[in-house]
Amino acid sequence: MDRTDWASLETPSGPGTGEALPTALAGMLDPDPVVRSAATDDVLRMVTHQNTIYEATVPVALYVAAILHHPAIAADALGHDADMPPHHPTLVKLLGWLSTTAYDADDECVAHGERHGGESLLGEYEEMRAFRDLRPALFSAVHPLLGHDNAEVRDAAFVAAIPLAEHPVLASHRAELVGHARRLLPTSTDRYNRDRVLDAMKAWGHDTSDLENADDIAARERYARLKAERDS
Repeated sequence: MDRTDWASLETPSGPGTGEALPTALAGMLDPDPVVRSAATDDVLRMVTHQNTIYEATVPVALYVAAILHHPAIAADALGHDADMPPHHPTLVKLLGWLSTTAYDADDECVAHGERHGGESLLGEYEEMRAFRDLRPALFSAVHPLLGHDNAEVRDAAFVAAIPLAEHPVLASHRAELVGHARRLLPTSTDRYNRDRVLDAMKAWGHDTSDLENADDIAARERYARLKAERDS
C-alpha cells in the first residue's frame, strides 16, 4: 500500500487515475461490514472494465491476496445472523475478482490475442505479463481457502485456483485440484463453476464423461452452436 504510487497508475478511467484507490483499499478492512462491503465494491469497480488488465490491477491483486486471511475478512465469511438476509461474504467477492481477472490473463486469452494481434502480445501487454508472473504468489494466498468451512468460499477459492495453476511452477498442484473437482461436480448446480471446472479437467487430460450431467451436455452443445454461428 505505502510503496505504490497509486495516483500515477492507469485504471479504466485513464492514465494517472488511481488516486482514490488507497482510501477504498483501506476501507476494505473497516470493522463495519457495511463500510467494508461498499469499499470492496468501489475498489473492484475502479479496476475492472471489459476484461482488461490495467496498471492498477497488479498492486490491487497483491493487496487483495494479502488480506484474504485478515481477521475482518475472515469473520465476514463465518456466517450471518439467521434473521439477516443471505449475503455473499466479502471473501467470496475478492476470490471472484481474482478468478475473473486470472481468466482474463489465462493461456486461452493469450492464445486468442496472439491469433488476432500477433505473437508479440505479452511483449507489448506489460500489465498482463506482470499479472501472469504474479500467479504463484496469488495461488499461495488462495490455496489455504480450499479447505474453508464455508462451502461458498471453498468453491470460490477452487475456481480462482484453476487459472492460477496454469503457471508452470504450479503444475504439481493440478492433481490436487482435480480431487477438488471430483468433490464439487456431484453437488454443484452453479453453471459458471461447472463450466470452469470441466474445461480445466479436459485441458489437463482428464475424462469428465462420468462427471457430466444432462445440463452440462446441453450447455456444451449450446456453446458449440454459438461458436459455429460466430465463426460463420
